[in-house]
Amino acid sequence: MRTSQHHSRENRWKSLRCAVVMLGLLLVLGGCQTKEPVTVVPPQVWNEWSVGQVLDAKTGRQVSLSEWVDGLAGYDVIYLGEEHHNHSHIEAALTVLRSLVSRGRRPVLAMEMFGWEGQPALDQYLLAKEAARAEFLERVGWKHNWGGPFEDYEPLVQFAKEQRLPVLAMNPPKPLIRQVVKLGLAQAKEQPEWRQWGMEKEAIVDDPAYRSRILSQLQACHGGGAPEDYQTMYEASMVRDEGMAKTVTEAVHRVRAADDQTQGPVVSYTGGGHVQYRLPVPNRVARRIQGGLKEVTIYMATFEQERAAELYQTMQEGIADFVWLTPQGSQGAPRRCR
Repeated sequence: MRTSQHHSRENRWKSLRCAVVMLGLLLVLGGCQTKEPVTVVPPQVWNEWSVGQVLDAKTGRQVSLSEWVDGLAGYDVIYLGEEHHNHSHIEAALTVLRSLVSRGRRPVLAMEMFGWEGQPALDQYLLAKEAARAEFLERVGWKHNWGGPFEDYEPLVQFAKEQRLPVLAMNPPKPLIRQVVKLGLAQAKEQPEWRQWGMEKEAIVDDPAYRSRILSQLQACHGGGAPEDYQTMYEASMVRDEGMAKTVTEAVHRVRAADDQTQGPVVSYTGGGHVQYRLPVPNRVARRIQGGLKEVTIYMATFEQERAAELYQTMQEGIADFVWLTPQGSQGAPRRCR
């Protein structure tokens, strides 16, 4: 019986490996979506939208880009949620970083694209005057942790290198997340890797609103699974988001401890699925920090005129504080699950 259960778990894990990769791609607009009624919106609201605009999500109205960017320096954490491999989203992030630097600030950039185990190699690369790019990618585990062209995200790393800004590897190690998918959270906590990466003192909070949102997306994008499959995938998503919140929280504490008005804010750069409705990472960071925290969530989205009403609906539901409308990436409009 034990052998049979072991093989069953192994087969389930093999079928879910691709799904683990997709955990970081769960986007309400730019990725997995469930069928929901589209709100009828007065045309005059979204007929004025165009690529390049930043919208106040509460009103759907455009804000002044220059004034808005100026105001970002007043936050402790700026969450930028991207559609993966969209160059326009990298440019938007650079706009934010350049604005902060021009105002004498030293932002801390936290990136989902790097795993915790790659932090030493990332630190060395940022400090080295002469650095072998291929060796860096090997040592940082780029292919293993993220994959895809490094060139897509290199401008952010290069800007930080030129400006001598810290870059934080935000993602928990992939083997740790795979253990959760394979074994479930309870058993994963008993493995040595859990303590190795300092997760033994971390509360993994199962928020009902988060559960409802993430499970519906998992089921929409990965249909046909057994209930236990979705449960372990969901638990892995929780652990990932708690791990990234841990990274951001520690960065905020370091900025505050420096007692230097030029330091910060923390700029979190992840897939939009980790920003949506504040549920994945922002709320978990806020829970961890005493004494209040000023956060702002910015959802970067490919603008498709025919989907404007749907976009407006998600804004009314609170997907983010602001939505930045961009052109589509080189791979076309994001995949959507139905």
